[in-house]
This record gives sequence, C-alpha cells and structure tokens, in this order.
Amino acid sequence: MSANVNSRLTGFYKLPLETRLDLIQQQIPLSDEEVRVLGEGMSLSLEQADHMTENTVGLYALPLGIATNFKINGRDVLVPMVIEEPSVIAGASLAAKLARAGGGFEAETDDPVMIGQIQLVGLSDAAAARDQVLAHKDKLMQLANDVDPVLVRLGGGARDIRARVLETPKGPMLIVHLHFDVRDAMGANAVNTACERLAPVLATITDGQAYLRILTNLADQRLARARAVIPEEALAFGDFSGEQVAEGIELAWAFAAADPYRATTHNKGIMNGIDAVALATGNDWRAIEAGAHAYAAREGRYTTLSTWHRDGQGNLVGTLELPMALGIIGGATRVHPTARVALKLLNVSSARELSEVVVSVGLAQNLAAIRALVTEGIQRGHMSLHARQVAMAAGAQGQDIDRIAHAMIDKDTIRIDCAESLLSK
Repeated sequence: MSANVNSRLTGFYKLPLETRLDLIQQQIPLSDEEVRVLGEGMSLSLEQADHMTENTVGLYALPLGIATNFKINGRDVLVPMVIEEPSVIAGASLAAKLARAGGGFEAETDDPVMIGQIQLVGLSDAAAARDQVLAHKDKLMQLANDVDPVLVRLGGGARDIRARVLETPKGPMLIVHLHFDVRDAMGANAVNTACERLAPVLATITDGQAYLRILTNLADQRLARARAVIPEEALAFGDFSGEQVAEGIELAWAFAAADPYRATTHNKGIMNGIDAVALATGNDWRAIEAGAHAYAAREGRYTTLSTWHRDGQGNLVGTLELPMALGIIGGATRVHPTARVALKLLNVSSARELSEVVVSVGLAQNLAAIRALVTEGIQRGHMSLHARQVAMAAGAQGQDIDRIAHAMIDKDTIRIDCAESLLSK
C-alpha cells in the first residue's frame, strides 16, 4: 500500500463526482484511461463479456464507491466497494473513523492454503484404505506439485495430504484432503486440477472408485482476522454517551452469539462490506459467503463471526475471523477493467494484503450496523439514503432527485406514492 495515501477525506460525500475522482487521482497514480474506466462505469465491452460467461446479451452496472478513513496495520487505505444498498459505504467510512481514534485496524491472515477433496467409494475396508493413502503421502504431494511447477517455484504447492473415513447413508467413504498453497490466486483452478490428477492414483492405491474431485469453499486453513480498539469517548454522539453505545453494542453482540436468527442478520451486515470489496476486485464473493456461513456453524450451531466487548479501560474491542479465499491474479481480477483499477486503488501487492483489507471492512461494517441499531435505529440513516432511490423510481431526474428525497425525509414518508405526488407538484 502507498505510504502517501490519506484516507481521511473530510466531506468527501458532499463533493461533486468529478471532484471526488480528481481527489482520488491526486493520491493514487491513475492514468487518464483508468479514470475514464471509473468515470464512465461501463468499462467492460460486450466482446469481453461474451468471453467471460455464456449466452451474453448485455452488461449490468452497479455503483462503485470509495470508503474513506480506513487505517489498516498503520497504513491509510482507500477502499473501493461495489454495492447498490444505501448506507453501506457511509457506514463503513464512519466506523473506520471511529476505529481510527484507537489507531485503526490490526489485521492478519494465514498462508493462502486451500483444500481440495477427493471422494473415494466402493472400498472393502475404508480404514485400511486411509492408511494406504497416508503411506503414499510424499508421492501424492509430488504429483500435485507437478501440476503447476511455476506455482511451486513461487513458493506455493502441496502442503499436506489428510484422509478421513466418512459414514454416510450410502455407506462409508474415504475423503482425501489436499492442502495446497495457491499464493496470490483465489485457487479454485489450481486445486481442482491437482485433485483431478490425484484421483486415479488414489483409486489405484485404495482399490476404490474416485467420484467428486473439487475444492471446498470452507477454507478454514486460510483465515483472516481483524481487530479494532475504539475509545469509549469516540462512540459518544448526540444524546448518547460513549458508555451507553459501548454497552449497547456488547448487548447486541450477546444477542447474536446466542440466537441464530439474530446471528444471521448480524453476519449479513459483515458480509455487506466484505462482498462489496470482493465484487469490486473481481473476486468470487459467493465462495466467500459460503465459507463464512459454514465457518459460523463450525461448532454445530450457527453463531456470530465477530465479537465485541469492553476491556479494562472501557474501550470497545471488536474482532472478526473468517475464511478469506481472495486473489489478485487470474480470473476476473485481471480481465475486468474496473477490477484492475480497484486493485490499483487498494495498492495491495499480495492476496494476503487484500484479505487484511477486506476483513477490516467487514468488521467496520458490523460496527456501523450494530451502532445504528443500539442508538437511533437502523432506518433513520438507511431510509434517508434510500429516499434518493425512491425518488428516481418515481421518475425524478437531475436536481429533482435530491429535492424530492429531502421533501420525503421532511414528511417522514419515504414511499413511491409520496415521491410521485411530490414530483407531480
């Protein structure tokens, strides 16, 4: 990340769009073409899109915004987020400002080890087959490494072979896990190819049949963690004292920790931030979602991914841990023009750095959501921003969008019929 970035852009949201782009370009050395990619939005051509997916007939655009105020591991970061939901980017920026009062976010990640699974069935003795697999571990790891010598040369490759007997309604199966370091890639293609290579060899070793050969999105060997310490006084606003806000956040976390109904929405708030950065950088946000929710239920009961508590000095301490399989090479991260610009904005040099940013954004978004819930309520800020969408849906254009939105907010009635009535006048 660049050392001269200042993410503390006061009043950034009040500036005209063109001025925001100018301010970003002053800090990040974007070319005029890269600014055009951001400014015009539809940077992906139909021809490019036709090569990315099947049956292409058009393009679909979403807003890309910048979350400000982030300081992660001592460095300022401007965070690109792609999301259509109002208040998410504003909330993340506010929470990052609160965390900044305590020094910002501290984040770390495990090595980028993904897990591939090979399913073996038709075994006469599954336990004996497991022993045979482990006896051939070195040979199997070498075969996996032969799939991508370049990745191995860069420090990646096979790290371990594990095997477990799984009792199922269709009888016992042997599930072999390949632990594979994918370096700066998300890793699906590398792991799946290695699993395909190992499958016939494993079938021979075990005298069984190999069926599924694919990675798991429960990447629990590739975890990312973030932590923030927020001084109690930084949480105070309006009629709410810092102590009231901190205690409310603790109570909100306890609710989520004990109740899967609340934990689901609690974690959705976390994923609002994580998905938005993953989408901006061309990563597989669906894989991140699947892994996160599976990790939340890893002990047999769905619960919260984050924790919030006060320390002995009254500071509010938040932590977040979840699987984070992100890449900065391969796939849409290098094909989609806007994803390339987003990575340049972040100025990360590895998948691990990207994961540290993303997990910090997830913790910030979680803080923003529960802070709103325990104080003025989630709807006040959310609906104020949502009012502009309602105004546009009613047909408002240009300056009328904000005029109609403000009028609905003043009336405390943010509905399409109200917007249509105001617009007709």
